[in-house]
Amino acid sequence: MLNGIDPALSALRALGKKVEVTANNVANVDTDGFKKSRTILQEASPSGVTASIERVNTPGAPLPSDEGTAGIRESSNVAVEEEMVDLITTKHAYTANVKVLETEEEILGTLFDLLEK
Repeated sequence: MLNGIDPALSALRALGKKVEVTANNVANVDTDGFKKSRTILQEASPSGVTASIERVNTPGAPLPSDEGTAGIRESSNVAVEEEMVDLITTKHAYTANVKVLETEEEILGTLFDLLEK
């Protein structure tokens, strides 16, 4: 493949994983005791991006115990506003990498047009 395509595709795959993790966090915002995850994006060798997932073990807010049970319950530690900001930045990164692929396609089209003449 060409030089710009591999890193952009790698980034798109990593960003897709990041969206999956964010979606899982948001889906579990009301699940007592749920611990959110974060996707860490890192540069891959020789070029590209890898995604690793780590759990965030900060405690959620304490909740009153259910009727008939002892002890304190804990809410999830997911903050929806934080997840939405994360989605916005991920969207911009995704858009930038799609633009790289579109530009590569345009360059190749121009190159093939020149070779045909």
